[in-house]
Amino acid sequence: MSITNGYATLSQVKASLRILDTIDDTLLELAIEAASREIDGHCERVFYSTGVNETRLFVPTSKLFTEMDDLISVTSLTTASDAIVFDTVWASTDYQLEPLNGIAGGIVQPFTRITAVGDYLFPRWNYLLGEATVKIVGTWGWTTIPTAIKQACVLASMRQFKRYDSPLGVAGFGDIGAIRVSRVDPDVEAMLMPFKKVRMA
Repeated sequence: MSITNGYATLSQVKASLRILDTIDDTLLELAIEAASREIDGHCERVFYSTGVNETRLFVPTSKLFTEMDDLISVTSLTTASDAIVFDTVWASTDYQLEPLNGIAGGIVQPFTRITAVGDYLFPRWNYLLGEATVKIVGTWGWTTIPTAIKQACVLASMRQFKRYDSPLGVAGFGDIGAIRVSRVDPDVEAMLMPFKKVRMA
């Protein structure tokens, strides 16, 4: 099989496991892709580019702000003036992409918020019902995979591959009985923590 949108390469994981042959390549590729999707789920975002001119709808946070998915670039931004038709076209001078300069916490990352700075405000028709009034056509995701995500994927892939040696969750036996595989790798969790989306209650 081939790896789709993986955050580590087959050669990286094989080097980490000190594997020189190709016997387990299919299982390793499966582990890498599974680990990559596990990272997506844990962080609630993807670290690859989804392609250009994909349309997504959003509910404004306020009349000044709209939180959105990870955005690389904007092709067009329109809002719904009557809660039905997206007929208000925003110029690039009408909004500001944030974080400014694409950097937050010292990490180069995509834009996650748009601030109204020009002639328009974000409409909030029935916002309590979650009605989307902002339409963005653009390129979503990340342009490059962060180093920490690559390393987390290598470790998670190795872990998943080695689970074939402990299918029942038992890694071995010690003086006090069975040694079980831990549910979460603390090193992987630490590397993913800065990239995990924060949900406000």
